[in-house]
Amino acid sequence: MAAKKKKTYWMGFDLGGTKMQATVYDARFKDVGSVRVKTKAQEGSRLVMGRLLETVKDALAHAQLKAGDLRGIGVGCPGPLDLNRGIVRTAPNLGWKNVRLKEALEKALHCRAIIANDVDAGLYGEYRFGAAQGARCALGVFPGTGIGGACVYEGRLFRGKVSSCMEIGHIPVQPGGRRCGCGQKGCLETVASRLALASEAAMAAYRGEAPRLLDLSGTNLNAIKSGTLARAIDAGDKVVELIIRNGARRLGLAIAGVVNLLAPDVIVLGGGLVEAMPKLFLGEVRDAVREKAMKGFVSDLKIVPAKLGDEAGTLGAAALVAEAVEAGTRG
Repeated sequence: MAAKKKKTYWMGFDLGGTKMQATVYDARFKDVGSVRVKTKAQEGSRLVMGRLLETVKDALAHAQLKAGDLRGIGVGCPGPLDLNRGIVRTAPNLGWKNVRLKEALEKALHCRAIIANDVDAGLYGEYRFGAAQGARCALGVFPGTGIGGACVYEGRLFRGKVSSCMEIGHIPVQPGGRRCGCGQKGCLETVASRLALASEAAMAAYRGEAPRLLDLSGTNLNAIKSGTLARAIDAGDKVVELIIRNGARRLGLAIAGVVNLLAPDVIVLGGGLVEAMPKLFLGEVRDAVREKAMKGFVSDLKIVPAKLGDEAGTLGAAALVAEAVEAGTRG
């Protein structure tokens, strides 16, 4: 009697933002077990690694599987990465520096592991399973605390020799402007990220120009989330609406320059601002791109919201490791 064929399972792990999410997928990328936990800033390398491995085990237990059932794990990570060696060079929010994540995962789980930039993993998930399916060139832009960018070109993530690229949030748009987290001045993130727009809105609330926002969150920047801004606009704060429109337009103008370089056929916009105010935000971005990008590049261009939400990163990471294993490549 022939031996029963072992089923295939992949894990996608999203380490970006303020959470860890581990999801186990079957061979058809159906979710069979998922766990999400909050991350704690500056927790330290060992503690974060311990919690990561614990989250992996919890997701496997939820799927009623063991580590030996996994064929591979893909992890979407923030920060500068050495993609070839699987090293997280630095991730300040996690307290990480030169962490050999690929090596640690393969040692603990005895299966193939790869790491990818978290935004790259998210766009790849949208390319395989969501809003960018079938695209020849898909550009992803995700405004949040910063502004993440990614590109899938002819089925492959656009990347550098060692690291990820497409750092659209650090395109200089305002020479001599505010200092960015990267150390430069006047980056796109300083005028169009959620953090930048929330700061403007907080000042407007302080000046008495945004009374609804003041009622909802005061001037506490930590309390002014994307949903809070959307509620303030719905309640009648015209100044907040103008701040969001101006920010979306600045983002659209920067995207127009990228359109002229890459001629994408699909642009996927995601992140909290887009999810909270899709019509307003996408409308401003579309108008700016159509106004400033070369006409021949926008006639068939689609600018669409992301479809997969939080699952984009885990799906994308799982699909990337599945492709690497099935192709027999290393990376």
